[in-house]
Amino acid sequence: MRQLAKFSISVREEDFVLHLEDDAGEKMDFAASPEQLDAVIDALDELLSEAEEDVFEVEGEHDEDDEDDEEVEEVSSTRN
Repeated sequence: MRQLAKFSISVREEDFVLHLEDDAGEKMDFAASPEQLDAVIDALDELLSEAEEDVFEVEGEHDEDDEDDEEVEEVSSTRN
C-alpha cells in the first residue's frame, strides 16, 4: 500500500481537485464535487472523533456497543 506524503485541494468553478502525492513522489489528481468533498470531510471527522474518544476513554468503561461501533466504522470508511 502506498503511503500518503502530501496533499492539497484546489478550487475550480464547479468542483474541487484533490492533489495527492505518495512517498515515492507519484502524484494523482481527483476531481470531486462539493457533495463528495463534504462526504469525505464528514467521514474523516467521524473517524477522528471516535479515535479521540478512544484515546481519552478511561479503562474499564467499554460497553458492549463499542464492538459494534468499530465494525460500522470499518464499513463506512471503506465505502467513501
